Amino acid sequence: MNSPEIKAFIQEHRSLFWYTPEDKKEDISEEFLVETILNYGDINTIKTLIRIIGVKEISQIFFNTAGRKKLNYYPEIYNFFFLLFSRYA
Repeated sequence: MNSPEIKAFIQEHRSLFWYTPEDKKEDISEEFLVETILNYGDINTIKTLIRIIGVKEISQIFFNTAGRKKLNYYPEIYNFFFLLFSRYA
């Protein structure tokens, strides 16, 4: 279950989750949230997510999902955040 702060964040950026039904947006997983924000969010959105969740938690989510066979990150996004999290998290 997402915290009220994460739910407010999702509602503020609900246009990024256009393919998720309105009644299910607040209950998305952290993995899906991080993946969507890193792929489609701007720098201010990413900074806000880091402030809410924390860079260590986001990097753990990123590296745990990066081990999947089907990777949903764009190659440029994956490379950038792989380098960033490897160095700073």
